[in-house]
Amino acid sequence: MDVQVNDHIFTKKPHPCGNSEFLVLRVGMDFKIHCIKCGREVMIPRNKIEKNIKKIVRNGAPL
Repeated sequence: MDVQVNDHIFTKKPHPCGNSEFLVLRVGMDFKIHCIKCGREVMIPRNKIEKNIKKIVRNGAPL
């Protein structure tokens, strides 16, 4: 899966605040994502987040 820093991802399962849109801050073995609604940052293993991604938006255009 081609996810890069500064991509917006939409997940199947929402964050506890109710939002499902995140900004990607770091990519590697772990992803560091930033919740757009509440501002919380979360580190998630690559295999877990790749299963949970519904849509990727890069520069305002969906991939």
